[in-house]
Amino acid sequence: MAELTKSQIKRRALVKATIELVNNSGFHAAPMSKIAKIANVSPATIYLYFENKQDLVNKVYIEVKASFTEYAFATYDPNMEVAEGFEVIWKRIADFKLKECEEAMFLAQCDNTPMIDEQSREEGIKHLQPLLDLWERGKKEGKIKPLSDYILYAYAINPLSFLMITQKRGRFQLNEDHLEEAYQSAWSSIKI
Repeated sequence: MAELTKSQIKRRALVKATIELVNNSGFHAAPMSKIAKIANVSPATIYLYFENKQDLVNKVYIEVKASFTEYAFATYDPNMEVAEGFEVIWKRIADFKLKECEEAMFLAQCDNTPMIDEQSREEGIKHLQPLLDLWERGKKEGKIKPLSDYILYAYAINPLSFLMITQKRGRFQLNEDHLEEAYQSAWSSIKI
């Protein structure tokens, strides 16, 4: 693997600082100066990579969403049977949310607040296409309820964010049995 350039290191530090600040303080309490300070770069450096704070957050969102979906679909084969495909995707999403908690929390914040512009949100949705295609096939085959993709996502995927946040707060520790129960609940909520 190639060594990172100084420019790449600075950009990564800015991305990490943005995720940290948005997660801990929210979008509005994350001024560019504070992001620069945490990233250990001058505030002017941010503008070499991003036009403004909105551009920074939008681009970080798309990068994190791409990383998340790359992980989620890494072991998925579009030729899998619908139930098997959903299980593979769901369990990879759960794994990501529990292992990459900071990035997953950032995505949850972005998905549940108006801080991301509509163009970036649409770009983020495109990354979920394999899951949306699986659901469409499942609907056609009579295996998944003929509901809006938003409703399917709300019932089958979004509860993972709640469980992740609850675990991060130390309220509930997910074990293998809990994850299997959560998966079975997710599948039951969308299957016919």
